[in-house]
Amino acid sequence: MSSTVFKAARAPGPKYLVPGHLVFAFRRRPLDFLSMLARDYGPVARFKIGPQRYFLLSDPEDVRDVLVTHHDNFFKGLALQRAKRLLGEGLLTSEGALHRRQRRLAQPAFHKQRIAAYGSIMVDYGARFSARWRHGETLDMAHEMMRLTLAIIGKTMFDADVEAAADEVGAALTTTMKLFRTLMLPLPFLELIERLPLPSARRFQRAKDQLDAIIYRMIDARRQSGTDRGDLLSMLLLAQDIEGDGGRMSDTQLRDELLTIFLAGHETTANALTWTWYLLSQHPEAEKRLHAEIDEVLADDLPAVEHVAQLRYTGMVLAEAMRLYPPAWILGRFVLNDYEVKGYTIPKGSVILLSQYVIHHDARFFPEPFRFDPERWTPEARAQRPQFSYFPFGGGPRRCIGESFAWLEGLLLLACIARSWRPRLVPGHPVALQPIVTLRPKYGMLMTLERRK
Repeated sequence: MSSTVFKAARAPGPKYLVPGHLVFAFRRRPLDFLSMLARDYGPVARFKIGPQRYFLLSDPEDVRDVLVTHHDNFFKGLALQRAKRLLGEGLLTSEGALHRRQRRLAQPAFHKQRIAAYGSIMVDYGARFSARWRHGETLDMAHEMMRLTLAIIGKTMFDADVEAAADEVGAALTTTMKLFRTLMLPLPFLELIERLPLPSARRFQRAKDQLDAIIYRMIDARRQSGTDRGDLLSMLLLAQDIEGDGGRMSDTQLRDELLTIFLAGHETTANALTWTWYLLSQHPEAEKRLHAEIDEVLADDLPAVEHVAQLRYTGMVLAEAMRLYPPAWILGRFVLNDYEVKGYTIPKGSVILLSQYVIHHDARFFPEPFRFDPERWTPEARAQRPQFSYFPFGGGPRRCIGESFAWLEGLLLLACIARSWRPRLVPGHPVALQPIVTLRPKYGMLMTLERRK
């Protein structure tokens, strides 16, 4: 037996109990399954689903090596490769030279000065949404945050009013995201499912057509107007790749990039805010301290970009919420060439899994890992932990291009809403995790609004 196969076979991991056992364990309870792998088998855990080998790495140093040091030995994982059925060759799914080119063209929309200019739009929409609410009203805060962040991404990136289409977009997005668990299946299983005339396949196609129609309407309207509004849509329409081939984006490439940013640009922030409202409702002392800081910093004003540096505890609350409930809970990387890690060889063709959820709940880095404690995010506490013990936005060249946008949006909306409202979880409302593409609350988040005096 070759040394490569021998070492790979010795990596610890669960054995088959019955055929298909691991498929169902991974699909039905992926967070529990991955947490069990790290707990029971250590920092390199191996399992197979059909012919596909998977390796879960749960040491921050190994996460850094995969995402940063040796990033060129990996492509995105199988699920995102198959997500091209929806997203095409957008920033989230493209690879190699194409990804580098597209990122160069999109990057100016996310420069620091431009993101700061988006702040007033974020606050304007946050204030407008919360002004519609009434004391004692019960809302699904997950739905409200989705609508709010969708309106913001539409206005900031495309200078378009998409609020009226929020319900249509939300329904289409939910339909497409439910495909994620199917996309995680090994190829033979997926090919079998795709051959079947299932209702889910028809629902997916209808949802894709709906999203395409919205995107192409925005593109057509901008082309007809011929105006440069300084937003992402104008930049991509006008941009030339002066460092590369000097060409412009085709309509198909433009659609892929816009749809990727349109969907990814609001989903993650909406989930982070939803979980933050839930945690604050369960921890009155942290909520009281948050309100005290907001009142002191803002007085009677709405928040603005210049307030962000002073909203330190608010930022700690948001960081802790994304530790406990990371919107992106898993990353996958397809191995291009045999890869050595901790004495094992991971064969090419394998898939490496890096789970934010697993590492964010590791007691070595976060004692009492399931306890909500914003004090973990003081500068002194952060300095004691390895960098990739916390990576909600990934890392390396594929780090989320909208990270600064998301942080600013999360902080400003949290301050904007909390200055006026105290959402309380409806008694008896079930709270459960739904790990699909992002970590959603499975049953929404029903909350009753209390106006702050």
